[in-house]
Parts: sequence; structure tokens; C-alpha cells
Amino acid sequence: MHLEKIGVLGCGLMGAGIAQTAARAGFPTIVREIDRELLDKGIDRIFAFIDKGIARGKTTVIERRKVSNHLAGAIEMEDLTDCDIIIEAIPENLELKREMFRALDNMVGVDTIFASNTSSLKIADIACASKRKDKFIGTHFFNPVPLMKLVEVVRTEDTSDETFDAVMDFILAIDKVGVACVDTTGFVVNRLLTPYLLDAIRAFEAGIASVEDIDNAVTLGLGYPMGPLTLIDFIGLDTVHHIAGIMTGEFRLSQYESPRLLRLMVEKGWYGKKSKIGFYDYSTEQPTPNDSELKKIIQE
Repeated sequence: MHLEKIGVLGCGLMGAGIAQTAARAGFPTIVREIDRELLDKGIDRIFAFIDKGIARGKTTVIERRKVSNHLAGAIEMEDLTDCDIIIEAIPENLELKREMFRALDNMVGVDTIFASNTSSLKIADIACASKRKDKFIGTHFFNPVPLMKLVEVVRTEDTSDETFDAVMDFILAIDKVGVACVDTTGFVVNRLLTPYLLDAIRAFEAGIASVEDIDNAVTLGLGYPMGPLTLIDFIGLDTVHHIAGIMTGEFRLSQYESPRLLRLMVEKGWYGKKSKIGFYDYSTEQPTPNDSELKKIIQE
């Protein structure tokens, strides 16, 4: 099985990155959003990302032209009917994902592969809405997709060898590294990453160190490229809290439970970089640690 035309469901942060990466590798790619406004916003995000890379000397106008030549947008599901693989990158809502695949099942060819970019849900729980369980697989990309090499390739008990091999070949063709994972909540990365991030919040709650010192301890002491509290702001506190909830429900272990501070920050709408405030304040050009405001929340 050889994958040639790529479909992407959703043109948000992850969907846009997946579509850009596939188009950059020379695959005809069509990305679908629910309305024209969201689609235009997603396409603009793709080219803004490329233009920023050009300005920094990280990429070239040739890449921009290649993406432009291979990428198309759509708002109708029917526009995905001739794709060889459709990668879903919509919000982490199980019923919504199932609904999308139910709708697509009767539109596309019998050989079309369905893939989900879910970061926390079980692939089998999504695939049960489809009539092609043997052609259903997980492809968990990492943000920012154009830069991050890893893709967790998750096969269920029903995923065929042919489907798995075709997807692994595609991952290689878009210059990524695929790691094979068993279909379990959190896969490899989030199973290991989530407790680490939550423990960083607990360390701040306990007064062990400041926001900046916790991040510096990890980057300088462990050699990580980004501190845990900066990373939480980058991922989104609401996303981390949501994943923690799913994993707590699955494993019933305290290490996956959201700390009180995280819950309160999410309730206040402090989601990190996307809301301009989290463990750091992003209202100015240079982010500043938000220790004093966070301590007020802890004392509430």
C-alpha cells in the first residue's frame, strides 16, 4: 500500500502543522475545517510559520513555494473522498472524533486509512465508530509539527500489518521518526511526561523554588531544552489538565491527578501562552515569571 494523497481533518495548531509537513514533503495535501474563517486562519498560520523561518534563515522561499503548490483547503467533508489517508486533528472529544469518522466511512474508498492525532484517548475507542478497524491507526505528532521529529504510531489489536507498514513508510517520507506504541492511554510520551509536569507544579506549590528557578534547574541540570513550567504554558494549562483527567480516570494513580494550583489557574482562564498568562506573563515582549500572582492563588 502506497500513500499518495493526504487528508487532514482540522486546521488548528496541530492540523496546520501536519498539513504543512506533508505538503512540504511533496504530498498533495488537503486540509479541512468546519468553516471558511477557521480554514483561512489555519492556512495563514502555516505561511506565517514559514515566513518566520525564512526571516530567521531557518528555511527558504523554495519551501514556501512547495507547500503552496501541494496544499489545498476545504470546508466540505466530500473533498477528502479521494485521499489515501485521513489524519484527524480535531479537539480531544471522543464523541466528536467518532462522529467525524462515521461520516467519512461511507464517503471514502475502502482502502483509505484513518488515523487519529489524539494525545490521550485510546485509538480503539475511536476506531469502534468505523467499519474499517483494520485500517485505523494512531499518528500522534508533536508540537510544533514542522520541527519535531517524533510521531507515535499506535496500532490496535485490529490494525493490519499492511496499514502499519504503509503509515510507517509515510512517516519516514515526511522526514519524521515513527515509534511503535501499544494502544494505551497516553502512549509513551504522555505517560512519562504528565507526572513530570504535574510534579513541577507541586514543587512550586510547596515553595521549593520559584518558577524561573524550577525551569533553570531542569534546563541547566538535566539538559532539557525547555523547563517544565514553560512547557506547560506552551502546551496549554487547559490541555495538560484535560490529559491529566483522562489519565487519572484510566490508571487511578495520584501521580496523574491535577494539582490544586493547576485546577484553579484553568478555572481563571489562565491557559499559558495562548491566553497571555500562566506560569509566565506574556503581555510584554519578554515573558516574565508570574510568582506573585500564583502565590495569591495558592493562598486563596
